[in-house]
Order: sequence, then structure tokens, then C-alpha cells
Amino acid sequence: MPLTYLSRHLPETIILAVVAILQMAGLWMLLRTPGSAARRRWILTAAAGSLMLLCIAFLLQFARVMMVVPRAWAALFRGAAFAWAAISAVWVVEFAVWRGIALVLRTRAPRPVSAKSDSPGQNQEHRRDFLRVGSVMVAAAPVAVLAYGTFIERRRLGLHEVTVSFSGLPRDLDGVRIAQLTDIHLSAFLSESELAHAVELLNETKPHLSLVTGDLITSRGDPLDACLSHVAQLRAEAGVYGCLGNHEAYAEAEDYVERQAALAGIRFLRSTREKLRFGDSILNLAGVDYQPFHSKPYLAETRPLVEPGALNVLLSHNPDVFPVAARQGYALTIGGHTHGGQVNFEILKQNLNVARFYTPYTRGLYQEGASALYVSRGLGTIGLPTRLGAPPEVTLLTLRGS
Repeated sequence: MPLTYLSRHLPETIILAVVAILQMAGLWMLLRTPGSAARRRWILTAAAGSLMLLCIAFLLQFARVMMVVPRAWAALFRGAAFAWAAISAVWVVEFAVWRGIALVLRTRAPRPVSAKSDSPGQNQEHRRDFLRVGSVMVAAAPVAVLAYGTFIERRRLGLHEVTVSFSGLPRDLDGVRIAQLTDIHLSAFLSESELAHAVELLNETKPHLSLVTGDLITSRGDPLDACLSHVAQLRAEAGVYGCLGNHEAYAEAEDYVERQAALAGIRFLRSTREKLRFGDSILNLAGVDYQPFHSKPYLAETRPLVEPGALNVLLSHNPDVFPVAARQGYALTIGGHTHGGQVNFEILKQNLNVARFYTPYTRGLYQEGASALYVSRGLGTIGLPTRLGAPPEVTLLTLRGS
């Protein structure tokens, strides 16, 4: 199996495989509960339909299949399939836990009957009512949470302002404002009006420098030209620069994006740099294409781009290159890629999300020695059209001397 396939499709394939296994476990538990033959047939039919839905969602990952399916319908179908996968997986876990609770309640010895207490039959009826109402509430919870993340939090775009401090920062770079737009994924689940609003938010900050750090679209056939048209509306005193993400590579659109963006005055840095002068100081801005996990060692081409005596800033879509960038001499690395986890739960000040499986740098500001990394949550979504605990953001970084 080629490594390019692994980097493109393995995460979603693993998710769908895990969900399929969970659904089979749920089917086994349902078939073990008492019921009529008609109920068993309904359960088996529903299980077959669910498995077929997952198989079609898996096939829609491939370009050859997408060529014969209308793009918008395919995106909506995949979004629905991933939503169902999430809901059904939670239902199976809840069903297993709820069965355990029900078993404990049914086997618990009844209280002694007194003249003022309910009869054993009434106690059993109360337990049945509790289980009936509880099961409905438990089943409705993941649907409500997913609906909130899809229709409310996914649209809750905000401007996130961050101060990044450096020891010995030149006076002319103190206060430089850097705007960042990343992980747009312009598609059926992020409209052009939402992208236009994000660009407007950044322009209102009047940044010195604007950056676009990859994933303009999700896959080939998405409205790339429309995305570039909106991104071209970004305004900044020192210009607009960017780096490319993994989805430009998957869509084989890297060269096209570089050419078309240059016509609009946006320079995508592909193992190149741009020296930006602020007064008597230089901000050396370097950029690199998406660094696939299997391409390690990372950043083999960026070491010569470091400028002695300047503030070296690296644009890299995937943030897990940060330790290498810090060793090479980059004071600041700016990226995205993780969507802040997209579905994130904070427990004991720890962020728990899928992105943690492949990088410790999932959202926000990180520090390693004299170097810093900022990872933006970005705008769009991938797979599941939902954000939970990770609302979309556009970012304004302000450089300060410590």
C-alpha cells in the first residue's frame, strides 16, 4: 500500500472501521435481548443499512468514485455518514452501560413492605418508568450535542488575539501584528459568505502582515478559484503570504494555487523565504509545503533559509515540525492542520481530541526554549461537519519584547 494512500485515507479508514466494529457489538447485544422475529428482522435490516452507509462513505474518499458523483451530494452524504457514525458509536457505548444499570436495578432485592410503603409491584413499575425515561434521554443526548456542534458552534467564528513575547525582540518589531487565516476547507459545509466574513474580520485589525497557512479546500472539485478570490481580498501593509496544506497536495493543486495566487498578489512560500523590513529590523519569513508524516526527517530544505540577525518566522501547515524548526533557529512557527481537535473535550486542563494521536501541538500557543509555536483552530471542518469545544477562529498575533 503506497504511503500517499496511508497519509490521505488511513485516519478516516480507521475511524470507519472502529465504528463498524462498535456497530457489530451493538447488533450482538440487541439480538441477545428478548424480542419477536419481526423485531429481529428489523434490527438486522437496520444494521445492514448502517453498514452500507459506512461502506459508501469509505468509497467516497477516492477520486475515481467522486468523478461520477455530484460534488455537493457526495459532501452532504459523507457528512451525514460521519454524523451517523458518531451517534451510533456513542449509542452502543451508552447501551452497554445502560444495560448494566438496568441489570443492577432489576436484580436489587425489594425493600420490605410496610403499611405506608409502595407494594413490590409499584416499585417495579417505578423502576420501569425510570429506565424508560432515562433511555430516551440517553439516546437523545448525542443527537442534541451533535446538532449543537453542527448548527451553532461550527458557525461561531471569532477573532482570537494572541501576544507572542520574545526576549531581545528588536524595537522596530515590537508591536508587529500578524493576521492568520487557515484550514478554510471551502465546500458544502463552509460557505463563501462565511469566508468573506472571516476575511473582513482580519482586515478590520489592520495587520502589518497577513498569512494563509494551508487547506483552502478539501478535495479536487471544490471551489478553489472562489476561495482564492476571497483570500485575495486580504489586506496588509507588508503583504499577504502563505504556505500549502495537505489538501492542496491531495487535490494535486499546489502548482495551480501558487500561480493563481501570485496573480492576485499573494505569495505562497514553498521552501523559499521573504525578508520583510520593519524600520531597521528584518522579519525573515520562510514557508514550506505540507510535511507528510512519512517524510521525516522534517524540514530538510528550511535550514538554509534561516537569516542570522533577523527574527525568523516559519509557515508550516502541520505543527508537529515545531521541535525541528526551533532547533534550526526559527523563533516563531505558525500553522494549523488540527482544527483545534475539531471535537475537543477539556478535562483537568488537558485537551482530549483525535489530533492528539499524531501531534502534541493541537491548539494555541506553545513555547520551547526561545522559540514559540501558534496553532490556529482554523475555519472549516473535515469528515464530520461539526465543531465541539473548538469553535472556528481567525487569529491576530502581536509580537512583543519580553
